[in-house]
Amino acid sequence: MEIYYVTTQPDTQGAHEVHTSTCSLLPVEGRRYLGTFPEATKAVFAGRHYFNIVHGCATCCALTPHAN
Repeated sequence: MEIYYVTTQPDTQGAHEVHTSTCSLLPVEGRRYLGTFPEATKAVFAGRHYFNIVHGCATCCALTPHAN
C-alpha cells in the first residue's frame, strides 16, 4: 500500500497529477492528500473527486493509464 497525493495546480493541459509520497516529482506545496491505496489506479479515481482531469505520474504511477 502506498500513500498518494494529487497536485492542486494543473499542468499546461489542465490535468492534475497523482503521485506517491516518495515520488521525486511530488511538489512540496500545491498538493492534496488522497490517502493510502493498494494501486495507483484507485488513487487516480479518488483524485477525480476533486478535479475533472486527473492522471498518474509517468514516474511513480507508470502503470496507470493517462486517461482524462
